[in-house]
Amino acid sequence: MISFTPTEEQQQLIDTIRRFAANDVQPIAHEADENQRVPANIITTGWEIGLVPTAIPEELGGLGELSAVTGVLAAEELAYGDLSAALQIMAPALFAYPIILFGTAEQRENLLPMFLEERPAHATGALLEPGVFFDPTDLNVTATVEGDRVKLNGTKAYVPLAATADWVLVYTRNAETNKIEAYVIQTDVRGVEIGGREHLMGIRALPTHQVNFNNAEVDLPCRLGGAVGMDFDVILNRSRVALAAMAVGVARASFEYARDYAKGRVQFGVPIAQKQAIAFMLAEMAIEVDAARLMVWEAAWKLDQGEDATKESYLAKEYADKAVMQVTDSGVQTLGGYGFIREYPAERWLRNGRGFTTFDGLAMV
Repeated sequence: MISFTPTEEQQQLIDTIRRFAANDVQPIAHEADENQRVPANIITTGWEIGLVPTAIPEELGGLGELSAVTGVLAAEELAYGDLSAALQIMAPALFAYPIILFGTAEQRENLLPMFLEERPAHATGALLEPGVFFDPTDLNVTATVEGDRVKLNGTKAYVPLAATADWVLVYTRNAETNKIEAYVIQTDVRGVEIGGREHLMGIRALPTHQVNFNNAEVDLPCRLGGAVGMDFDVILNRSRVALAAMAVGVARASFEYARDYAKGRVQFGVPIAQKQAIAFMLAEMAIEVDAARLMVWEAAWKLDQGEDATKESYLAKEYADKAVMQVTDSGVQTLGGYGFIREYPAERWLRNGRGFTTFDGLAMV
């Protein structure tokens, strides 16, 4: 039976991140978007909350265990503050969580300690590729095995923090078997080229880059999971659930702002929230936020039970993608002309919300 009541520890985490999001992140979100940079102290404080260290099991030197439910609760609250900041704070998880789930004993022993430091680890993940018809199950970046060495070729896009990363977990298609694999590679390896910063419509405060691999060589033991490999469906499902949770956070922020604005905006002697058209729109926004959240929780719960959550995570992601667009667009409409002004956050939430359909692999729980 699925429980919708957070544990005491989870509620403490929610409360902590909610205060951080409201008091520290939201006040700087507009400036961060305009300057295309999240202040370093925000990222440091977000990291100190300890999402990644507490996801590393105690036997591996961490402080807890990996929980998708805990992850989505945190992801929603962080994205409620600001999506760019949330993605940047959680970017190291793109590298750490697959290592926790599928890494060999050697990979865990050598790579996970960097995520227990006081400062964020300089590690990220690379799944997305340029092109209109991206399919995560049919990647163009290839891995060619030659003896005990592997050559990587192709281009990744939307790689968060690539310019400052020391390590990247890159997802590839095995040139011989067509199986999806992942390889741990350092960014200073010959054949790895970090492109310039991408200029996106949304998440403007998050640095993302194309990364080119031109016969970049790694040792065969750098394959995630070694000879056994990994279950890519699990990784994809965890990414979908994380992004769906963040979509809920963005939608919730837009709804709450529009609701409060409508209650305080008086026209013809009454708050516009009392106008039927606005009241109905706000009700629809609230419904979409709650519905998407429940779908996210169900998928996360199944992941924590070790069950196949492919259907649930896919549906949660699809629903949340549409819900965040509907809610953020309604938020702009509620504000009227002010919704189109950049000094108001409604247009930023709309721009960020529009990107969720293309964010595959940018978050992980």
